[in-house]
Amino acid sequence: MSDIAELERRITAALDRVSAGLSKLAEKESGSATLADELAEEREANAQLEERVRAIKEKQETMVASLQNEVASLRGAFEEADANLRQLRSVNAELRASNTALRLANASGLADPDLVNGAMAVELENLKALEAGTRAEIDRALELLEPMLAEATNA
Repeated sequence: MSDIAELERRITAALDRVSAGLSKLAEKESGSATLADELAEEREANAQLEERVRAIKEKQETMVASLQNEVASLRGAFEEADANLRQLRSVNAELRASNTALRLANASGLADPDLVNGAMAVELENLKALEAGTRAEIDRALELLEPMLAEATNA
């Protein structure tokens, strides 16, 4: 009988060890499931961050392209205004010279119709240059206002 008691004790000890092993295995599986869930959450968060970064990059590229277009437009407007200013300065220099010649002719009592015609032609050219400069400024102002008006209309 003592053999039976010893066998019972050994079977009970073995069952206890199996039970403990199963408990540890169950804990590892639940821990593994928790880690898998956390990994899935991290992957989802990472995917969302990558999507945000992509959207920001697209927005930045669009904005950079828009700014480059605006800079090119402003550069063109500046070059046009600079050309108009150079022409205006040149015409003003001619006008001053013509007026000086007219004053000298009048002072000496010689009214020269060619000098008067020349002065009038230079004055007309000066007015045309002023008008071209004003037109360029108005065109640039309209160019800047059109997108704002379109945005206000669509809003």
